[in-house]
Amino acid sequence: MEFQQLSALALFAFVSTFTPGPNNLMLMTSGANVGFNRTLPHMLGITFGFGFMVLLVGLGLIGVFNSYPMTHDILKWLSLAYLGYLAFKIALSGKAESDDDYKPMTFLGAASFQWVNPKGWSMALSSVAIYSSNGSWQELSLIAAMFMLTNLPSCSFWVIAGQQLQKWLTSQTRVRAFNISMAVLLIASTLPMI
Repeated sequence: MEFQQLSALALFAFVSTFTPGPNNLMLMTSGANVGFNRTLPHMLGITFGFGFMVLLVGLGLIGVFNSYPMTHDILKWLSLAYLGYLAFKIALSGKAESDDDYKPMTFLGAASFQWVNPKGWSMALSSVAIYSSNGSWQELSLIAAMFMLTNLPSCSFWVIAGQQLQKWLTSQTRVRAFNISMAVLLIASTLPMI
């Protein structure tokens, strides 16, 4: 991959991982509820899960979607339904009596979530289609590595932003308002997919 194309990929990965989406909103919610350390498995699950997804998309899943467009539509609606379910759960959650009451997403849960994340699919399909000229392991590994490198600071930023909100989230009313706002934003992040 030429330097100019690599620079464009780095910019694309940076912008797409930092902009609000389901992963970032859930990380912010987790950071606000349990802080950075307990959210770390969630962050790493996103980072490695998305990198693995990019590799698999590049190795052939993009061909399945091109050959069978209906699979893309089915995945889109399943993803939207799952995100609706997550938004509902976030909206109904209240202030935890202790840190043990809130269960952040696990590493495997976050890695698996990438497969139903509409923004993730859009990013993976776009990056492979635009930045992989021949679908080689080297190119796909480079694309996956670039996303993993940009996911680490992005995930950290959103968790720390949520953690900073802990100072404000001191009452049940404020926590409820925050969780409802995050649920609404999570649903709003899916609107471009519809």
